[in-house]
Amino acid sequence: IDNLRKSGQAKAAKKAGRTAAEGAVLAKVSADGKTGILVEINSETDFVARDESFRAFAEEVAGVVLNTKVTDMASLSQQKVSTGATVEEARSALVQKIGENIQVRRATVLEGEDVVGAYVHSGRIGVLVALKAGNADLAKDIAMHVAASSPLVVNSSEVSEATIAKEREIYTAQAADSGKPAEIVAKMVEGRIAKFLKEVSLVDQPFVKDPEVTVGGLAKKAGAEVRKFLRFDVGEGIEKEEKDFAAEVMAQVRGNN
Repeated sequence: IDNLRKSGQAKAAKKAGRTAAEGAVLAKVSADGKTGILVEINSETDFVARDESFRAFAEEVAGVVLNTKVTDMASLSQQKVSTGATVEEARSALVQKIGENIQVRRATVLEGEDVVGAYVHSGRIGVLVALKAGNADLAKDIAMHVAASSPLVVNSSEVSEATIAKEREIYTAQAADSGKPAEIVAKMVEGRIAKFLKEVSLVDQPFVKDPEVTVGGLAKKAGAEVRKFLRFDVGEGIEKEEKDFAAEVMAQVRGNN
């Protein structure tokens, strides 16, 4: 039994170097509706991300984060799941069982003043929204909007100067080719900047369920205010490997010979 365990651990270690850019995002909200969490668990393939064992592990990790508020990966790996094993021990056992690299990539906690709502789209995009006043249904609707529209900030005032400067540089270069006078170009650029700020600000975006009203207007009508949002998209920022499966098969064939 010890040898089998050692062998399994060795296999898990070998798989750790493989790119895991698929997987799932989970969201949970506390019983009082004032705290929400997001967790991203990665696998190598989308097929494994739909596996029952993978989903059960992801649910366990999400529950641990909601209960402990631990989001540091090193510390989270040592927290206990319901079986009494640590998150890392459960992860390693799952790798041995499934045969793919599986990683707990990130977790976050959002605590709101009054209401936190959550929405997960197809297990791949997870959103939390914190409101002042309002209710869970409104928060969920706005979270759904964030999932679909991917705003950068809640209010335009939160857009960084570096981001605005970059956009201004791009728009200036585009407008310069128009051949118009400098003062007209300057007005064109500022007009585009104003449009950009509205497009990336959550409260200024047309609500996906009713484009006649902005998200900010929707919240105001309900006597609420959007305070913050968090959005996870599976695999964002991970450089995926381009695999040549035919070459892999040939390499294995040659190796076996």
